[in-house]
Amino acid sequence: MEIVPLATSRAVAELAADTIESLVRSRAGSVLGLATGSSPLPTYRELSRRHAAGTGPSYAEVRAFLLDEYVGLPPGHPQSYRVTIARQLTDRIGITGDRLTGPDPDPDGLPDAGERYESALAAAGGVDLQVLGIGADGHLAFNEPGSSLSSHTRLKTLTDQTRADNARFFASPAEVPRHVLTQGLGTILRSRHLLLIATGAGKAAAIAAALEGPLGASCPASVLQLHRHTTVLLDAAAAAGLERAGHYREVYDAKPDWQGL
Repeated sequence: MEIVPLATSRAVAELAADTIESLVRSRAGSVLGLATGSSPLPTYRELSRRHAAGTGPSYAEVRAFLLDEYVGLPPGHPQSYRVTIARQLTDRIGITGDRLTGPDPDPDGLPDAGERYESALAAAGGVDLQVLGIGADGHLAFNEPGSSLSSHTRLKTLTDQTRADNARFFASPAEVPRHVLTQGLGTILRSRHLLLIATGAGKAAAIAAALEGPLGASCPASVLQLHRHTTVLLDAAAAAGLERAGHYREVYDAKPDWQGL
């Protein structure tokens, strides 16, 4: 696991965008795993800006997979994650709808939706780079505290707190769905490169628990400690709770340029 404390959220977005673009340039048909939420938004804006300016790579052959999807929203709902990621990123950089895959929330197929999504990921050859955010309680995707560290894509029930946290995206709290389909922690661990982005003081405690605390289901993001290629990009506020922040900075600053992330 490589932990990279940076000075600002802008620096985090730029380095994350550099990392994604480097992969796409080296492998035109790469598979990206995309998270929604506030953490990756600055990175998505930076990728979109570069694409519009003509300095980014072509995404014509890239495939993208979503971490999760709400259950119970009508098709095309503006807050569905498929529509959200298209609005925030994929439509802007040229990943067409037929190359974007998310868990299928159709009510008739819910009992085996998780298995079908796992099969789709496997058929694509797996995810080359998975973008991740982290919740204030240490959750990854919708794997909340108590989730199995080996879990696969499945239906999950959202807690009242999670629904309240997401209510800002809806007209009223009552409109927030009660259920989601989410990749499991075991599913996430199969990605070849995990890129966790965290900014702001509100994520500092979760970051400290996930990266320097014990491995366990009480902090789902601690499962990142098991992955052979995890990169964590932090601004100063998110890194504030790390006991070894100085060590991580020293190691990153001394890293040979050719190594990349």
